[in-house]
Amino acid sequence: MTYRLDMTMMFAVHDALRRDVERVAKLTARLDDDPRRLLGAALGWELFKSYLRVHHTTEDDLLWPAMERTLAGRPDELALLAAMESEHALIDPLLASFDVALADPDTGHERLGGLADSLATVLGGHLGHEEREALGVIDLSVTEEEWRRFGQEHSRRIGPDASRYLPWVLDEASDERVALILGRMPEHIRTAYRDEWRAAYVALNTWGG
Repeated sequence: MTYRLDMTMMFAVHDALRRDVERVAKLTARLDDDPRRLLGAALGWELFKSYLRVHHTTEDDLLWPAMERTLAGRPDELALLAAMESEHALIDPLLASFDVALADPDTGHERLGGLADSLATVLGGHLGHEEREALGVIDLSVTEEEWRRFGQEHSRRIGPDASRYLPWVLDEASDERVALILGRMPEHIRTAYRDEWRAAYVALNTWGG
């Protein structure tokens, strides 16, 4: 599908979240070590949670309200937005359940596999639903200015963590996607990514192994 708005970063973030859900599933399925230790020690788990929350709360706070104003009187589209918000509301409690299990020395390890399955189902289902239905409605109802403000606020909430966020988004991305996204960045960001940020991110070894 061709969009009026630039959805490049939206799809890149979604794919980064899917990638990390797969990594969580692999860690929690390990039989050669305690998955609580593996996941609890992984910086990648903390980055995943942080960036997921920024992404969803910025949609909740800026994107959906702007769309609700534009789509007033259109019940089908408003119902879709309500579904997006409801799906978001399932995610934070699920992340909290992970952290409770990670802190439980007795039976926490027994719950992690099921939680990983739930995360794949809930988050994967939401991302797919958003891509199949919501992005088209966003494209039709959000102005260029509103879309720009959404991106700016998203960046503001990432704040000083940009030096890890951009390499996180681009981790395992295709060369074409990396070139496309970097090509939209200011020169100083491209230079920092290529000369410093990418190597520093790799050195963090965010998921161990």
